[in-house]
Amino acid sequence: MENCVFCKIAKGTLPASMVFSDETVLAFLDMQPINMGHTLVIPKTHASDLSELDEKIGAQMFKAAMKVGAALRISGLKCEGVNLFLADGKAAFQEIFHVHLHVIPRYKGDGFGIKVGPKYGAKPDKRELDEAAQKIREATGRNTT
Repeated sequence: MENCVFCKIAKGTLPASMVFSDETVLAFLDMQPINMGHTLVIPKTHASDLSELDEKIGAQMFKAAMKVGAALRISGLKCEGVNLFLADGKAAFQEIFHVHLHVIPRYKGDGFGIKVGPKYGAKPDKRELDEAAQKIREATGRNTT
């Protein structure tokens, strides 16, 4: 994608503060970090969303995120924990439509949080959960029990 900012970073035509790179993925610091060290892990090949992402590359992204998370903890940057976050689609707050996994260093009192909706905490009954699980199993093409 010629106008994709992450593709330009992957090709080296836009600058970024690099953290990690291998043959399939790239990790660099977010320009608008939640906390210092906030890193984005991207596939080097364009995939707008998870449905377009090769499973092996997705696994490489997660492995790279694990390395970055471990490195953050011993880097000297303030980091007492790590959140991984991936937004898939506009409704999930994806802003750049090139798959990317956020690796966010966390510490007590950093002010970052997750806002939950009004239905959070209302527990569905087991029948509703089983029906939802069935729909998802059918959609994956693997009807497992």
